[in-house]
Amino acid sequence: MPSDRVSLSVRPRGKPLKKLPEEISAPYTGKAADLYSELATRSDTSVHRLRIIKGSDGSLVPNSSDVSISQTGLRDQSTVYVKDLGPQIAWRTVFLVEYLGPIIIHPMLLALLPSSPPSTAQILSCLLITLHFVKREVETLFIHRFSAATMPARNIFKNSAHYWLLAGANIAYWIYKPNSPTARLHNPILIYGGLLLYIVGEVGNLSTHITLRNLRSAGGKERGIPSGLGFDLVTCPNYMFETLAWTGILAVTWSLSTLLFVAVAVGQMGVWAGGKEKKYRREFGDKYKKKRSVILPGVW
Repeated sequence: MPSDRVSLSVRPRGKPLKKLPEEISAPYTGKAADLYSELATRSDTSVHRLRIIKGSDGSLVPNSSDVSISQTGLRDQSTVYVKDLGPQIAWRTVFLVEYLGPIIIHPMLLALLPSSPPSTAQILSCLLITLHFVKREVETLFIHRFSAATMPARNIFKNSAHYWLLAGANIAYWIYKPNSPTARLHNPILIYGGLLLYIVGEVGNLSTHITLRNLRSAGGKERGIPSGLGFDLVTCPNYMFETLAWTGILAVTWSLSTLLFVAVAVGQMGVWAGGKEKKYRREFGDKYKKKRSVILPGVW
């Protein structure tokens, strides 16, 4: 390489940033993340709003400290396109807002809907669902490590609808009504069996989240092959245990509204788990032991 720096032509993709420079110079062996930082500073915008794309082949230049500019394939006089992704919001904030819905809605509707004292199954249902989402809030604050810092701010409404409407208002309205199946449920097999499934599912889910946390350093983006409780059975045992916990809730609520939420949630988790299995195989090759089931042993 005749020079230790490269000059890059910068072009906007889509709506241009007002202060986007037409050219930028960077160390050839510098980090790709530094390129993002420099463009963000020069453009007077958040680094999380930027996406840099190579003009030669349209591939993404990753915002990573583990990839050098030379490794991206950029050369002196290369052209890069910079896209403004629009207002962003932190993933952690999104999770906190999503899970807050059921925590508010369930106790509120339990207090408002019944015309007589709620049944044991109704009280237990409220307790189990509320504790489930309180656990998620605690995990978001103290356990989860996110590979991406932000997402488009507009998506918070779509993401929150799943929890505020489907897990919150939908389930709560139908199970806390005075004449609901939950109000009439007195079967100890369903109540105590559901409680057992719930406890096993929540503890197992927490265990796998801790395992996944320990694969990545604070602020890092490195990936590893997880092992431990459930990982010999399926690709994503956190989703397996999540399904188990919600099966327990389904037994206690005994409601079609809960079944609807569980069906949608398991379907979505199955899609995510399938994508995770493909990513493991692609990234780790023969080092990774392929799984036949991604979420439910012998089923999916």
